[in-house]
Amino acid sequence: MENEFNYDDMRPYLDDEVKATLEKLTNEPEFIYVLKFLYPNMDIDKLIQQLRSLNSIKEFQLQIIGPLILSIVQKAKGVYTLNGMEQLSFDEKYLFISNHRDIIMDAALLNTLFAEKGFDTTENAIGDNLCTRPWISDVLKLNKSFLIKRNGTKRELFNAFVKQSTYIRETITQKRNSIWLAQREGRAKDSDDRTQESLLKMLTISAKNNLRESFIELNITPICVSYEYDSCDYLKAMEFQQKRDNPDFKKSEEDDVRSMQIGITGYKGQMIYEVCQPINKEIEQFIQPDDDRNTILNKIAQLIDNKIHLNYHLFPCNYIALDNLNNDSQFLGKHYTEEEKIKFEKYVDAQIEKIDWKDKDIPFLKEKFWIMYANPAINQFKAISKCNL
Repeated sequence: MENEFNYDDMRPYLDDEVKATLEKLTNEPEFIYVLKFLYPNMDIDKLIQQLRSLNSIKEFQLQIIGPLILSIVQKAKGVYTLNGMEQLSFDEKYLFISNHRDIIMDAALLNTLFAEKGFDTTENAIGDNLCTRPWISDVLKLNKSFLIKRNGTKRELFNAFVKQSTYIRETITQKRNSIWLAQREGRAKDSDDRTQESLLKMLTISAKNNLRESFIELNITPICVSYEYDSCDYLKAMEFQQKRDNPDFKKSEEDDVRSMQIGITGYKGQMIYEVCQPINKEIEQFIQPDDDRNTILNKIAQLIDNKIHLNYHLFPCNYIALDNLNNDSQFLGKHYTEEEKIKFEKYVDAQIEKIDWKDKDIPFLKEKFWIMYANPAINQFKAISKCNL
């Protein structure tokens, strides 16, 4: 039976829509302004001509997005690594579920690295709240993003859930394209990465088989994202204080745009993506066909979280933050030096200095920094302990 949904308002663009979209974009003054910012040393007229010559999504990703992302990382003195690709098959399609560190870079750099390895790029879920301008939506859809509805009435959001769930399942099982999803709506501001139950519930709405088999059909494959530094860390710390001081605080569109800009161009140090093994074998082993819905959802979330927590790449700053949080020096000499501690604490002070806000509570903000950088270590230690039981 043919599906009732029209996905045109949410899906990525198709190859036959590329030329018209790029023609529209290259006549958009704000988009041209952004191009000049991103390509300060390039002849903009030549770049516009190159954009208008493109005929497919693949050409756009390989000729424009990929080189741009790698150039941005290089300028920010970042070092990137993609591990675990031996877990994947060129013939299989996957639902990649990862922890979420940066609004744009998580999926954009991952896809660039996939393309370098000869793999098809994924379709990427992104909240429509980030599409603050029509041209931003156009660029995202040219880069194989599909839009997730974030706001609306309860009925509108439920209908969107049904549509999104069906789209994801059809993309993997029928269109045969892999998908990237963050494990929760938005980023975990304190880096305490947990798979949101509502995400898993959304995936089950389109299930045609029993719940266990419907998850197996999606071929869920966790990816662990580890950034040495989070260039938006001071913005996240500031948001914690804003919400503490005003429980009704809501970020503005300008805040989201600022986070995107800083996230793209800011320093992150080492960026390590660890592709984990697909969880289908564990689903078959640990989930029984007659398990109830809540048990299955809970077990799936635990399987994803465990893979991500075990595969964090921990940096000296994670151990320093954990020691500072606990007011001890347990890891000094084993995982960091005194020099590294001084360097990281100076980094935190400099980041807090960037917060242009007269009411900033420095002790509170520092504690949030320690929590943010310590949580990956805390969660990894807990996951290792569970494995050793």
